Amino acid sequence: MVAYIVRRLMLLPLLMFLVTLFVFGIFSLLPPKQRASLYLAGDVPKSPDAMERVIERYGLNQPFHIQYLRWISHILRGDFGWSKTAQRPVLGALAHYFPATLELALWAIIPVIFVGIWLGILSATHHNKPLDPFTRAFALIGWSFPSYVYGLLLIMVFYASLRWFPVGRVSDWVLRLESAGLFRNYTGMYTIDAILNGRPDVLADALRHMVMPVLTLAYIQWALLLRVTRSSMLETLRQEYVMTARAKGLPERAVIYKHAARNAMIPVATMGGLLLIGLLNGVVITETVFNYPGMGRWAATAASQLDILSVLGFTLFNCALLVLGNLFVDILYALIDPRIRLE
Repeated sequence: MVAYIVRRLMLLPLLMFLVTLFVFGIFSLLPPKQRASLYLAGDVPKSPDAMERVIERYGLNQPFHIQYLRWISHILRGDFGWSKTAQRPVLGALAHYFPATLELALWAIIPVIFVGIWLGILSATHHNKPLDPFTRAFALIGWSFPSYVYGLLLIMVFYASLRWFPVGRVSDWVLRLESAGLFRNYTGMYTIDAILNGRPDVLADALRHMVMPVLTLAYIQWALLLRVTRSSMLETLRQEYVMTARAKGLPERAVIYKHAARNAMIPVATMGGLLLIGLLNGVVITETVFNYPGMGRWAATAASQLDILSVLGFTLFNCALLVLGNLFVDILYALIDPRIRLE
């Protein structure tokens, strides 16, 4: 087990090297002076002398390998450049917007895992029964349309027509509380900060704002996990050890959840990386549709305004999260499947 984890950890530097090399290769296609102008803060005049100082500082007139090494040295020191969109350093913009996106993803992953796996097991155990077609149709609809379609439908029904759930992140009165110093922001996640401040009214407001984006972000991932769980569970239920457990007279619930479901989760665990990719890709569209001020909307705005350094910072940050997420999935896979630990 330890050797398996060590081997996975040894791959991390190689993966990050390839990612940074790819990202910098795209960035280096721009002319040196255009790249230099991107590093200048918004209030710094783009004079020829200032441009030359930036070119010299970042080595933008040097060969590719030297430029890459100097760029990496700045990245490792937290110098990602200046975000014109956020009017602050890119690293500061990431730190500012990440808690909102993390909060949204955490609330989305909970129903994705529990509802997706539960419906997948339910569909497999009711194979060729009336419930099975409904769960399969649920999954098919989830894959039939992009997430923004579901987001717009939710807005039309629950915001424009029924007025049940608002868009955005919190109401204006919460922002006024925060600006007046009556609500302290400890983590940047309003649902957690509301509990820490003892404000159930703020908690209820934040949850109301998150219902529609969470459902939009989670629905497609539900469908993916449901289909994979159902297929794995159907295959497991045909195994001889499951038939033996039934022949011994074990209760059907014990056969399903103690014997079949645990082994069926082995291929499902490998979906963790794809789920993480889906959530991170989905936040850009979801946050834009619902006017949710997180990393996704910031990255979309930066891309529309050709704020290249912000887009590069967002890309590197997402890639680092994906690499760490896949490492976690590999470790989880080894915990679930003893064969991996014995290799």
